[in-house]
Amino acid sequence: MTIIESTAAVAQPVEKVYAFLADLNNHEQLMPENIYNWSSTEDQASFTIQNMAKLAIRISERIENKELIAVPTEKAPFDVELKWTVEPDANGGTIAKHIITADLNMMMKMLASGPLQKLADYQTQKLQDTLK
Repeated sequence: MTIIESTAAVAQPVEKVYAFLADLNNHEQLMPENIYNWSSTEDQASFTIQNMAKLAIRISERIENKELIAVPTEKAPFDVELKWTVEPDANGGTIAKHIITADLNMMMKMLASGPLQKLADYQTQKLQDTLK
């Protein structure tokens, strides 16, 4: 398993950050420009990654004000889990962590781990910018 993590400090309380992340409609705001054909509900989202694949995900697990896990609803090119965790920091803000766990063979790891890390970093930065 390949585990990719990115962390951001968000100057909002855990409840507000969790509420934002718990609604997949909000995740479109966290996506880079190479994501298009976005369609979502609170629990599901589908989108196309430019020059790669179409992906559909759904929230599979929610632990209020702690954790969200999303998994593909259709066969993806590889098994993947998208997890967000949130915890309070000492200043009343939130430490948000985005963890992408993917089952990549050596070849896929060489090709996909860089773009997946960039995606995770981009999303945590956008979360920080969006919830100022």
